[in-house]
Amino acid sequence: MTDWQNQYATGETPWDKGEPAPALVEYLKTNPVSGHVLVPGCGTGQDVRALAMGGAAGVTGLAVAPLAVERARHFLSSTPRTEVLLGDLFLDPHLPPLAGQFDLVWEHTCYCAIPPDRRADYVEAVAAALKPGGQLLGVFYLNPWDEDEDQTQGPPFGTGLEALCQMLETRFTLVKGWRPTVAYPGREGKEWCGLFQKKD
Repeated sequence: MTDWQNQYATGETPWDKGEPAPALVEYLKTNPVSGHVLVPGCGTGQDVRALAMGGAAGVTGLAVAPLAVERARHFLSSTPRTEVLLGDLFLDPHLPPLAGQFDLVWEHTCYCAIPPDRRADYVEAVAAALKPGGQLLGVFYLNPWDEDEDQTQGPPFGTGLEALCQMLETRFTLVKGWRPTVAYPGREGKEWCGLFQKKD
């Protein structure tokens, strides 16, 4: 498992672009969110802020690295309706105060950051955090590596679209999926967006 605290301490955080996910910004222009949102693996809080500014009643970021939490809290100090918690994605969504409390989970670079053998645990945790009928919205990094690179290394860990949907559909129903028209430089054509609804 990656030592995320050390990654932040040494400045080895290539996923932190200093701005929210372009696909999220694009989505929020025509699809304002409402209710309470959980952002697992929230990093320094860029997406948390975008969601709060996009209409959410409240946004909770969750991160495992104390340095990430510290930086996110500083970044969000003047953004209302936001909080950032230090916690374990695989444990805390099953327990109070997170269990069953969210209308939406926003996914961005968390699914691809965890070892592939924990993906089923990720799905269970996200489902546990959501209210009945809650939704999972995400931009998924399908192909993080160039053709000449070792695609088994990670994080990030890639996934095929069919495998991704099969994994999520154990607990969710696909509402719609699409290819984003915007991305961070270098990620063009490597991402896919999906909106899923929790099954009863």
